[in-house]
Amino acid sequence: MEVFLTQHGMQTLFHVNESSQIAFARRACADLARNLGFDETQAGKVSIVITEACTNLLKHAGGGDLIVRSVQRGTRSGIEILAIDSGPGIANVAASICDGVSTAGTQGTGLGAMCRLSDEFDIYSQSGKGTAILLVVLSVSAPSHDDALLIGGVCLPLPSEDVSGDAWTFRSFGNTTTILVADGLGHGPDARAASQPAIDLIERHGFDSPTAVLNKAHDALRGTRGAAVAVAMIAPAENRLSFAGVGNIAAFLFSRDGRKQFMSHNGIVGSNMRRVQEFDFDWNEHSMLILHSDGLLTNWSLDQYPGLESRAPALIAAVLVRDFSRKRDDITVVVVRPNSV
Repeated sequence: MEVFLTQHGMQTLFHVNESSQIAFARRACADLARNLGFDETQAGKVSIVITEACTNLLKHAGGGDLIVRSVQRGTRSGIEILAIDSGPGIANVAASICDGVSTAGTQGTGLGAMCRLSDEFDIYSQSGKGTAILLVVLSVSAPSHDDALLIGGVCLPLPSEDVSGDAWTFRSFGNTTTILVADGLGHGPDARAASQPAIDLIERHGFDSPTAVLNKAHDALRGTRGAAVAVAMIAPAENRLSFAGVGNIAAFLFSRDGRKQFMSHNGIVGSNMRRVQEFDFDWNEHSMLILHSDGLLTNWSLDQYPGLESRAPALIAAVLVRDFSRKRDDITVVVVRPNSV
């Protein structure tokens, strides 16, 4: 198990390769639910969902991973669960979600129970490539949120570390949302100490332009190892995306015209940031932004995953991390798309 901080609190990675690990994951998530103020009914839903997700990983894929974190939906706290495997995949997802359908000789209530008990549910599966499932259980059950943007991500440390030097956050100010991704130099606590000041800036200065945020981050990170930092500001009502970056955070804008990579200038925020340049792009209901640190291989392509671009952002990030992680570095993938798609 690895624990680290993200924009929404603690995030935990559970490797599920044998049945004894199910109880450990269930207890840890029950503790999280209690700390978030879940009542007995909602906490019970979390325990059932965790048990079903872990059992499915073992029975259908021989094992996999759970990534768990706390999230906010307006005034409501929630627990987000990503269940990821590289198993045989599900031939008919719609049929498998119906209770009573099983390919493993069981009662077939796993996917159906997870879908029914979750406030948010999404799934992506490919034959021979595996399955990724997103589940969110809220402290107070409620309909899906109606934010203009959907934002999700995965942030994992180097396997030998307990804390990630990568970090990400977002904050909405009126009609605009600012997203920041930082990659502190190196790994572990010192790298985290370099990325965290940039994250903290968004709370106070996220309404500033990306250029202004980077300049403030440069001052805030002095005395640390420094970090690569990218900042995107999206104003859906104005059909505008502004971006500025320094260092090796990759940024890609997807639209009906294809994939466009943004340019970041060389340098280290907090050390030798020589130049900041801001770029403006069109943003509409067909746009999608993906930001990632260099823990993700460069040869990834959504063309290999038909239909994935319409899934929940956290699910998209999870599939990319599963299939393209370098596994020798911290890794962060953040995905942003309109809620209207």
